[in-house]
Order: sequence, then C-alpha cells, then structure tokens
Amino acid sequence: MSKKVLVLCAHTDDGEIACGGALHKFCAEGALVYYAAFSRASVPDGFPADIIDTEMWKATNSLGIHRQNVFLYDWQVRKLGYVRQDILEEMICLRDRIRPDLVFLPCKDDLHQDHTTIYHEGMRAFKYSTVLGYEMPMNNLSFQARGFIPLRREDVEAKVKAVALYQSQNHRIFTRAEAVRSLCVTRGMQVGQEYAECFDVIRWVMPW
Repeated sequence: MSKKVLVLCAHTDDGEIACGGALHKFCAEGALVYYAAFSRASVPDGFPADIIDTEMWKATNSLGIHRQNVFLYDWQVRKLGYVRQDILEEMICLRDRIRPDLVFLPCKDDLHQDHTTIYHEGMRAFKYSTVLGYEMPMNNLSFQARGFIPLRREDVEAKVKAVALYQSQNHRIFTRAEAVRSLCVTRGMQVGQEYAECFDVIRWVMPW
C-alpha cells in the first residue's frame, strides 16, 4: 500500500464523492493521506457564507485525514482555467513538500472545466508518481474502468457519512446515500467484491 496519498480536488467535496472510501481505507491502514481543494463548491442561498469550509473540515476529519494535511485554496469556482499556471506552481509546492506515492485526480474525460484544469496541471506536476483518475459519474461521458480498490462496509459507510456532512450540497442527486452506496456495490460486483471504487490507471509506478 502507498505510504503517502494525495487527492487533488477542483472543489471541496470532490474527494469524498470520488474516492472517499479509498481515503478512509488508507487512513485506517496507516497511510499519510493529504487532501487539496482548489476552490469552494457553490453554496445555495440561505446558508452561511463559510459553511462549505466547516463542512469540508468535518468531512475530511471523519475520513481520518489530519487537519494539517488538508489544503484549501481560494480560487473562484468554474474559473480555474484562468489561473492554471498559479495552480500548477502550487501543485509543484505540494509535490516537493509531500512526495506522494499515489495521486488521485479527475479523469481525463471529465467534462467540468475546473476538473479538466486539475487533471492537466496535476499530470504536469505529478508525472513521476502513480496517478489514478477518479470517477465522477455526473461529469463523465465515458470512463476507463481499469483499476479497482476493494472496500469494506465500514469504508463505504464512512464515505456516505462524509458526503452527507456537506449539507449545503445535499440537493444534488449524486450526494444521496443510495447513490453513493449503489455505485460502490456496482464497482465491487465487477471485481468479485462486496464493494469497490473504480479508477482510470493513468500512470503506474511499481513500488520496488
């Protein structure tokens, strides 16, 4: 198992939705897990302006990620493409600081403009690491299901809880508990497991 794991998120909550089960599993097994969100998810009217920050701290903590390993940036949502060089330079700082063995980032076929930016700049910054592209079904017209991480029931329930902690986002259908669980069941079935999360294997570096 990788000793240092980094998930790159265009928005707060991307990591929990895409690979929250794997992040919980790795934390439970003693890996150092790092989480970087480059913008804040949009918040509907009626919520406090800083609600998304509070939700993110609670969600990452519930997965077992230490607060000092969480990085939250303040670039504007849906406009990450305008600051891609700044994002790249920050990713290089993360690379040099963390030296991750495994990096999760959006897959190359993700349609969201912010996710596309994180994919391209993430590949530039972490091209010498193992890189897995995570699944965001609401954004993927296609997805190369080449890598699977089997999950335990407790990993799935931790993922469901972490996603649910984003109460400002619970109007989105893909945050519902049944949607989260059913995708883990489907991906598990494909590899003979009870539960799993699925990834596109973009780059694989043998650990020995």
